[in-house]
Amino acid sequence: MVKVLLDTDIGSDIDDAVCLAYLLAHPDCELLGITTVSGEADQRAGLADALCKVAGQQVPIFPGTEQPLLVAQHQPQAPQAAALTRWPHTAGWPRGRHLEFLRDTIRQHPHEIVLLTIGPLTNIALLFASDPEAASLLQEVVSMCGVFTQRWGQAGCCEWNALCDPHAAAIVYKAAVPRHRSIGLDVTKQVTMPEVEVRRRFLEHPLLQTVLDFSESWFARRPAITFHDPLAAATIFDASLCTFHAGAVEVELTSPKSAGMMYWDPSIPDAKHAVALEVDAGHFFDHYFSVFR
Repeated sequence: MVKVLLDTDIGSDIDDAVCLAYLLAHPDCELLGITTVSGEADQRAGLADALCKVAGQQVPIFPGTEQPLLVAQHQPQAPQAAALTRWPHTAGWPRGRHLEFLRDTIRQHPHEIVLLTIGPLTNIALLFASDPEAASLLQEVVSMCGVFTQRWGQAGCCEWNALCDPHAAAIVYKAAVPRHRSIGLDVTKQVTMPEVEVRRRFLEHPLLQTVLDFSESWFARRPAITFHDPLAAATIFDASLCTFHAGAVEVELTSPKSAGMMYWDPSIPDAKHAVALEVDAGHFFDHYFSVFR
């Protein structure tokens, strides 16, 4: 079993819910807890709890930090929370306990936990800033974050999670973690599924049916789902889905117009960062849906 802590902005892009469903269904995942980040953190916690209830699992969930460290808020609301009226979920979440929960859980399981970050890195930056040793006590950090190459184009120069809180991203990428693996937008854009196929395949399992209900607000604006976050999660259990290369990562902060841009230097020896460069899309989709059988 792999011990996982999930930090997520579930409720904005639908791939967070697609990712959480995967973790809840995976037989080798021991999900120790979930923290939510960005605007309407309580609503995001409710969405995570609704999925956990469908899975029949009691997972500790803590609403986290709603505002970025220094920049303006880019996602003040969680649009998918409109679906909560149709799904049982907990209300009245405890506030201000997310950092304590993360710190205590990591210290209870030193060098055993994979911290999976699939949202803006505000919570994790505050954790590492307040308790630098916590970073060194993780097994690794796995992040859906950044753009590291332009090999496939169309990814732009900056990825959403880094853009939403670039100062937090800079803190996390400088932290003394044993290893930090990044799956960037330039790779995750290779794993996209059109709405018609999503609807067909997601009807095959109760967890995915719940995600499909959450996705109605998403499909009202977009014709497909890109599995950004699920790909990052899947590499925890099958690293062969992507090819990773070591190097040092720096986060741009000096220019306001490019804050959050990632610079990857593969020439640095013994670097703690590893960046995904390629993905086997067919292998990924086979792996993802295999956990729901």
